[in-house]
Amino acid sequence: MGVAWHRHYQRLHLHTDKKHSELPFAPFPREYPRYPSRLQMISYLEAYARRFHLEPRLGQRVVSARQADGLWEVQTQDTRYQASNLVIATGYSREPLLPSWPGQDSFQGSILHSSQYGNGEPFKGQKVLVVGFGNSGGEIAIDLWEHGARPSLAVRGPVNVIPRDLFGIPILAIGILQSKLPPRWADALNAPLLRAVMGDLTRYGLRKLPQGPVTQIRRNARIPLIDVGTIDLIKRGQIGVFPGIERFTEGGAVQFTDGKQREFGAVILATGYRPRVDAFLEGAPAACDDSGTPLFSGPESPVPGLYFCGFHVSPTGMLREIALEARRIGAAIAQSGRRSHA
Repeated sequence: MGVAWHRHYQRLHLHTDKKHSELPFAPFPREYPRYPSRLQMISYLEAYARRFHLEPRLGQRVVSARQADGLWEVQTQDTRYQASNLVIATGYSREPLLPSWPGQDSFQGSILHSSQYGNGEPFKGQKVLVVGFGNSGGEIAIDLWEHGARPSLAVRGPVNVIPRDLFGIPILAIGILQSKLPPRWADALNAPLLRAVMGDLTRYGLRKLPQGPVTQIRRNARIPLIDVGTIDLIKRGQIGVFPGIERFTEGGAVQFTDGKQREFGAVILATGYRPRVDAFLEGAPAACDDSGTPLFSGPESPVPGLYFCGFHVSPTGMLREIALEARRIGAAIAQSGRRSHA
């Protein structure tokens, strides 16, 4: 997780409030705002490591992880580690998802994934298309506008949008209060409030998903856009909205699924990531699906001594879930009696 925060775009802030995003045994500093910045998050993680005398071994690229003679063997580019238990906490942002379209090679501008995006300064004065309507795409569009670019969003399908705060209350806190309700009940309860706050977004080219945000998270493991200002800029005409991309034309323009074409100076792919733990985890087919995404997060997997942390997409917040899982994993390992061998 620390590596991910170091490499993310500079404007990034937590989209969940600090009270419900802290790691075990260490609250965020009181002087931090409700939604800490990227740099504040990095400082918090570094202070966390110092406080608990954690010494991460940096610069290690895992080549393989397998069980042998009752121990887990993890091979990096230059070191072999052994342990009775293996906890994989590489997260969802391990491998960028890079879609492609016909004619893409003919595009005259730059195409980059959001993992390569720092800030909007290099794009000042340019028309920039951000592909994707997740939280990274929404905030990158704001950042581009703040740096003088002219951003648009390519939104392929129907979406859900929720405010970061509802009447001064963090939306995550509301999600936690409703976490025992069936998803459809929570969505039905929230729908009138969300309509009142967000308005009719179909007027701006955003189609509404038939299911609500909580059902979307539980059913599809996808977080809806947590709005931090993107919708206001869309309503004001500062951020354009287009449907999905059909192809790139020979002249270097982008053709959308509605047949319209527009020219852009750059395209930023806020198309997400994949965990792909199968790229290094060997001999544990029951632990992952065909796309390399762990099927378990928190409890011990069907493979003895193998745990995953941070792979459960929850309506009550990923960082909160990671903190809960970490406690469960620590307790399970302590109870099992399997001790590590470095």
